[in-house]
Amino acid sequence: MNSLDAMTSETVRSLRALFTDIDDTLTTEGKLLGDAYQALWRLKEAGIAVVPVTGRPAGWCDLIARQWPVEGVVGENGALAYFEANGKLSRFYHPDVAQGDPQARLDEVRKVVLEEIPKSRVAKDQFSRLFDLAIDFCEEPPDLGLEVAHDIAAIFKRMGAKAKVSSIHVNGWFGDYDKLAMVRLFTEERWGLNLEEHKNEFLFCGDSPNDEPMFAYFPHSCGVANVRDFEESMTHLPTYVTEQRGGDGFCQLAERVLSLL
Repeated sequence: MNSLDAMTSETVRSLRALFTDIDDTLTTEGKLLGDAYQALWRLKEAGIAVVPVTGRPAGWCDLIARQWPVEGVVGENGALAYFEANGKLSRFYHPDVAQGDPQARLDEVRKVVLEEIPKSRVAKDQFSRLFDLAIDFCEEPPDLGLEVAHDIAAIFKRMGAKAKVSSIHVNGWFGDYDKLAMVRLFTEERWGLNLEEHKNEFLFCGDSPNDEPMFAYFPHSCGVANVRDFEESMTHLPTYVTEQRGGDGFCQLAERVLSLL
């Protein structure tokens, strides 16, 4: 991973948009602080579209697409996307989301996780999810640690679901998609672009293992400093890394991008 000093003006001046994770990338200790939110506005005003790509639920995505200075949002690890155009909110789902009642199937997984993993608990935002199950391992105390998070992910996979470990939750779902798969669809739906042909024109920022598909795909990617907490468990690391953690790191990235325009 290179420092932000290695980012060039040639790279930045070709950027159409910045995709970014939210938790522990835009936020700091669970809060979206003023400087990070202002960085979103500064990027927008400079002509750099921002699209959060998150494991957070559909209910959050509705609010984010309406009220944040963003071009849209991808949620539930790629299950869905929202964007606002001409004053109207639009949403669409990945074609490979589970059909029928995915929460009924996930309820069986939930029962096994809570039985087998002491002190595990369902994330408090589960009520506004459509397609996945989020198990909280450190958003609220007690912090169960990464080893336990991977044990939880193994239960999802044992029961036929996909699973990703974020910095706060283990998310599991039935369906063949991930963050990158939906970003491809979003890029085509929102801008009419084939992502494969234009991926050099996008930058991704994240912090944890569930961002690996994005780190692996985009030539221009950045991790905030806390990505180093997961370095040993990740195969694909970002191109650049900030000196600061969380939202402060995102602000560093935004400042670097803006200074090179």
